[in-house]
Amino acid sequence: MSMSPVEGVALAEIESTGTGPEEKSLVGRSPGQLVWSRLRRDRTALVSGVVLALFVLLAVAAPLVQRLYGVSPNEQFGDLLDTTGMPLGYVGGVNADHWFGLEPGLGRDIFIRMIFGIRTSLLIALGAALVTATIGVVLGILAGYLGGVIDSVIGWVTDVALAMPFLVFALAVVPTFSLRFYGPRDAVPTWFAVTTLIVVFAAFGWTGTARLVRGQVVSLREREFVEAARASGAGLGHMLFRQLLPNIWAPILVSFSLAVPAYVTGEAALSFLGIGLPESVPSFGRMIYRSIDYLQTDPAYVFFPGITIFALVLAFNLFGDALRDALDPKSSR
Repeated sequence: MSMSPVEGVALAEIESTGTGPEEKSLVGRSPGQLVWSRLRRDRTALVSGVVLALFVLLAVAAPLVQRLYGVSPNEQFGDLLDTTGMPLGYVGGVNADHWFGLEPGLGRDIFIRMIFGIRTSLLIALGAALVTATIGVVLGILAGYLGGVIDSVIGWVTDVALAMPFLVFALAVVPTFSLRFYGPRDAVPTWFAVTTLIVVFAAFGWTGTARLVRGQVVSLREREFVEAARASGAGLGHMLFRQLLPNIWAPILVSFSLAVPAYVTGEAALSFLGIGLPESVPSFGRMIYRSIDYLQTDPAYVFFPGITIFALVLAFNLFGDALRDALDPKSSR
């Protein structure tokens, strides 16, 4: 009797445990339970997962943190700056009221802007990853299963998207969108800027997922369980989303987890170039860009945002690698 790849993963995991007490504890577990068991045994996954959970918690609770901290992201403390605009005190004005100091020139609190910067980065990155994953999965599974003209057209569109330079496209499209709906002197709403960035990321990010899904579907469409479902008269929707999709969720999940940090750095890069979010919206890219002029006089200004975005991206990448190993029953980790 044939079995689907999902059942094969579970069976391979059970067989890899050998004979002993652990084998009895794994028998009968679902693939999801087996993956969770492997993640719990991976210290890298645990540490990176805790760090990510902390970042997500801070992002969700940003308004509460603001209320407890007593400072808003755009509140200025000009009285705590000297005549040259530099924060008074040591390490960029770090004290009990301003934990990470103040921004030179404007006097805004760095800590609370970083909290809302995490919220902004995760909102854009997760939104873009969800959109790109959805587009990539739908197009990839259609191309892989139907083949023929559909596969050729989707492959051609994928090649065109891959051939277009992302940075040049973003530099041209993002300002154009803003000018199309708002004048040069009008303030661009935050929701519009966020939506524009997600659309730009989605226009390029779906290609990798689509090719990955297509390759997986091509290798599965002639398997016995697919043939059996087709012979029983299953419709196209059932074949795609009930038979094939459940057996390729593992690489999709890994691709999603690795796409999020890419979009975090992408948003920071565009904001660094001045075409991302408005200046009033807290953003790591904007903060790092403004800190360049103060590298020697106020290194704390670039240190705190830089180390935070580094930790966020590193945690995502490490967790993505650990997740990939946990989803592979033949992994030695």
